[in-house]
Amino acid sequence: MSEETRMVHIFNKPVVGIIMCRQQLGPHPAMTLQEKYLNAVQAAGLLPFPLAQGLGDDEQGLEQALAMLDGLLLTGSYSNMEPHHYGESGEEPLNDPGRDRLSLRLIAAAGERRLPLFGICRGFQEMVVASGGTLHRRLHDTGLFDEHREDKQQPLARQYAPAHDILPEAGGLLARLAGPGRQPVNSLHMQGVKALGAAARVEARAPDGLIEAISLTDQPFALGVQWHPEWLSRDNALSRALFDGFAEACRHYRAAREAG
Repeated sequence: MSEETRMVHIFNKPVVGIIMCRQQLGPHPAMTLQEKYLNAVQAAGLLPFPLAQGLGDDEQGLEQALAMLDGLLLTGSYSNMEPHHYGESGEEPLNDPGRDRLSLRLIAAAGERRLPLFGICRGFQEMVVASGGTLHRRLHDTGLFDEHREDKQQPLARQYAPAHDILPEAGGLLARLAGPGRQPVNSLHMQGVKALGAAARVEARAPDGLIEAISLTDQPFALGVQWHPEWLSRDNALSRALFDGFAEACRHYRAAREAG
């Protein structure tokens, strides 16, 4: 490979916008992004571009950012969507309203632009809500499902260890990326899908019937998963398949964008 070709290759990585969360760091409000998401994106050959929540209220800024992007990643978070977004009343103590606004704007923009979209945990739930679905606010109170929360007293390696299998739906995007067989996944969530809207397709379920993955049917690549494939993403075959499939979709989008 010539030096010129190598430099073109280095500076032609697809750019992926990654949503940020709002947290309080001591006396200072901060926008945060966990390293595991950055690591997973970079390991897949993509260039991460953090998206601050102010873009949710900045039409011109959002359009400028989207014009540079080849994909979008909606990460997991300690916060939950506020219930009024999916037709329920009451407060959500672990909220992040700025993230709610930005994620809903980003999902809509991805649909308009056919921009590759990958949602993880909270990001998966944002895709469910944006496409007309609803959520169980506390799965463990429904009596309908197994325990899906992690044991926070355990070390991280144990919290992110496989907790149950998923069963991919035949012919879906997930099955095409990772194969049709049962796959073990981790489980670190309190909320889950109650109902899907018409724009979403079930991609996988847990053995207890809970929907664990969806795709948005009107987009070439819009996949959401309830588990956390970003954790040691290159050490797990399913995680590698998901991030590599997302990266390939981003490369196709970038090539088409550059071709005009």
